[in-house]
Amino acid sequence: MDHIDRASVDLDALFRPERVAVIGASDAEGRPTTLNWRRVAAWAARVGAEAVPVHPRRAVIDGLPAYRSIEDVPGRVDVAIVLIGDVDSVLPGIAAKGVGFVVLFAAGYAETGPEGGQRQAALVRSLRAAGVRALGPNTNMNLFEEFRTDLPGRPIALITQSGHQGRPVFQGQELGIRFSHWAPTGNEADLNAAHFVDYFAHEDDTGAIALYLEGFADGTAFRRAARAAARRGVPLVAVKVGRTELGRSWALSHTGHLAGADDVASAVMRQYGIARVDGLDELLDTAALFARAGTPPHAGVCVYAISGGTSAHMADLLGAAGIDLPELSPETVTTLRQWIPDYLRVSNPVDNGGHPVGDWRGRRILETILADPAVGILVVPITGAFPPMSDTLVADLVAVAETTDKPICVIWGSPSGTEDAYRRVLLGSRLPVFRTFGNCVAAIRALADHLELRERAHEIPAIPDPSPTPAGAGRQLTELDAKSLLAEHGVPVSRDVLCADAAEVARAIERHDGAVVLKAVVDGLGHKSDLGLVRLGITDAAAGRAVVADFERIVAGLPAGEHPDGLAGVLVSEQVDGGVEMVVGIAPDPVFGPTVMLGVGGVAVELYRDVSFRVPPFDRAEVHRMVDELTGSALLKGFRGAPPADLEPLVDVVMAVQRLAADGVVTELDINPLIVLPDRVVAVDALASIPDPHENAGAVA
Repeated sequence: MDHIDRASVDLDALFRPERVAVIGASDAEGRPTTLNWRRVAAWAARVGAEAVPVHPRRAVIDGLPAYRSIEDVPGRVDVAIVLIGDVDSVLPGIAAKGVGFVVLFAAGYAETGPEGGQRQAALVRSLRAAGVRALGPNTNMNLFEEFRTDLPGRPIALITQSGHQGRPVFQGQELGIRFSHWAPTGNEADLNAAHFVDYFAHEDDTGAIALYLEGFADGTAFRRAARAAARRGVPLVAVKVGRTELGRSWALSHTGHLAGADDVASAVMRQYGIARVDGLDELLDTAALFARAGTPPHAGVCVYAISGGTSAHMADLLGAAGIDLPELSPETVTTLRQWIPDYLRVSNPVDNGGHPVGDWRGRRILETILADPAVGILVVPITGAFPPMSDTLVADLVAVAETTDKPICVIWGSPSGTEDAYRRVLLGSRLPVFRTFGNCVAAIRALADHLELRERAHEIPAIPDPSPTPAGAGRQLTELDAKSLLAEHGVPVSRDVLCADAAEVARAIERHDGAVVLKAVVDGLGHKSDLGLVRLGITDAAAGRAVVADFERIVAGLPAGEHPDGLAGVLVSEQVDGGVEMVVGIAPDPVFGPTVMLGVGGVAVELYRDVSFRVPPFDRAEVHRMVDELTGSALLKGFRGAPPADLEPLVDVVMAVQRLAADGVVTELDINPLIVLPDRVVAVDALASIPDPHENAGAVA
C-alpha cells in the first residue's frame, strides 16, 4: 500500500483533541499525579481542549467537576490519559467509552522481559478490539510540553523512544529553534515511530523530523513512512543506538525493541534519505539547518571568513566530506577585488583580511557572493569573538539573510557563547547557527544528500506487504544446485561438471580446454577453501587424480559424525581468470526482512567488510549507488590502467538476486566470488538455502 496521499494513522485527535480525560487526576499538593494533571490541563488549554479530571473518590479537582470513571464523563472523549499504575482496572471503561487514543505511562511491560511482553500484547489486543489506539506504555509527559510560537522558521517535529534523550534536543527552543511536536513513543506497543513520522511528514508546516531511535517496531511501516517523507520533501534526521552488542542489549532492555543489525539499519537510512548522525548535538544542529534552510538551488558551498587560516581550515573539512566548493565567476571575482586586496584569495574560499567587515564594504561583499549562480550555500565561520569586526559581520549577515533564499550557515566559535552578537542577534535570527566546524560540515553534507534525494524521491518504489518469513534456516543446496537455481533466474554461472570419482575427474579435465578448478563436494560443508578443498589451475588428468586423493584424505580427517557421507563427489569448474572478485548475497534481517548485499568479494570479504546493503524493493539506480559506496568500486572503474568493467551486467545480477529475495525463493545466498570482467560477469561459487516445506509445516503445527 502506498502511503503518499495520507498519513497511515490520523493523529489529529491526539495532538488537537476536543476533550481529554485524565484518569488519576489529583490536586493534593506534592503528589506526582497532581503535577501531571496540571501539566496536561495547561497543555489542553493551549491547544483549545477541555481537560476533565477522573477520580473514583473526588467530586471536585482544582475547581473542576471530577467523575468517578471515564464512562461517567459526558460526551465524546478523544484522549484518555492514565496516570495510575493499575492500567488493567480502567481499560474496560476506556474501551466501552469508545475513546480514540489512550496514553499509558505505567512501566513493567515488554521492557522487563518475556512475561511483561505477554502482558503488553494482551493490553494491545484488548484496546485494538475496541478501536482504541495506545501511546506507550512506559512513555512520559513530553507530549504535553509547551511549544513556543514566537520563533522564526519552520518547526522541527521530535520523536524519541527515550524521553530523557530528547530533552537536550527540545531545549533547542532556548536557542531560538522552533519545535511543533514531541512524540515520546515508549515501548511502542501500538503507535510507534513510523506512525508519527508518517503523520508529521503530512503536516504542511513541518521543516524537519528529528528522531532518537533504539529499534524498529515494524520495519516495513518505518520504510513506508520514510518513503512518504522523502516524496513530500520532508527531511529526516536520526540518532540510532545499537551500533555495538552492548548498545543493542541496552536498547532491548530499555524499550523492548528488537534492534536489527546496525549495518542494515544504516543501509535503510541511506536508501530512504535519512541523515544518520551520532550525537544529540548533531541531531539538533542538522535538523535546525533543514528547518531553516528550506530548499537551496543546489549544494555548491562558498566559504567566507575574516582569516585565511579559518577559511582554509573550513574548506579542508568541507572537501573531505565530499562537498563541492565551486569557483566563483570571473564577474564575481572582479567585483570583489574592488573591496578585497589582490594578495587575498577571492575565488572560493573568500578571505577578506578583516578590515572590510568593519564598514559598508562588508554587506556589499556578502551580497556579491550570494548573487553568484555557483553559490547555493554560504558558510561564514567566525572563529572567535573580536568586536567590532565580529559584531558588524553578524549584523550584516542577519540583514542580508532577509534578502535571499540561500542559506547562510554561521559558526560562532567563541567558547563562552555569552556575547550579545551571539545571544541577542544570531540566536534571534533565521540564520542556521553552529558552535563547531564539525557539526556544520555534517549538517551541510546531510543537506546536500537531501537535495539529491529530492531529485529521485518520486522514483522510490512502493513497498509491498512483507512475505511470510520462512521458519527455520531452510535447506542448504549443493553448490551445483545453487548455481542451477541462479542460472534459472538470470545469473550467469561457470560451466561445471559433477564427478563421482577420480576417473571421472580425469576425463572431465581432458575434455576441458584450459585450466579448471576442483572443489570437493561434502554435504553441509561451506567455505571449503579454508580446509584446502578447493584447488585452482589444474590442467592435466594426473594432477586431477592427485587432488582427489588429497580431498579424500582431508575429508576423512574431519570431525567424526559432522559429515557422515564423506566425499560425495568432486565439482570440475571452468577457471575464470582476471576481473574483479565481488560478492552478492541475501541475508535475513529480523526487522527489515530479506536484505541484499553487494561488496568486494574473495577470501578476505569478512576481513575488509567492504560491503553495502539494501532492502527490496529498489531500482537499478540504487544498485549504482551501492557500487559507489564501496571503497573497492575503483577496481571496477579501471584501477591502475586495468580496463573498466561494464557495470550493467553486475547490476543485472543484483536485480536478479533482489527478485530471489523478494519472492522468497531463497532464504540465504552467498555468491562469492562473482567475477566481474570488462564485458560480462560469472558466478564461480555459490552457497544458497531455500525454504524447507517440512520445516515450515512443523512450525505451523
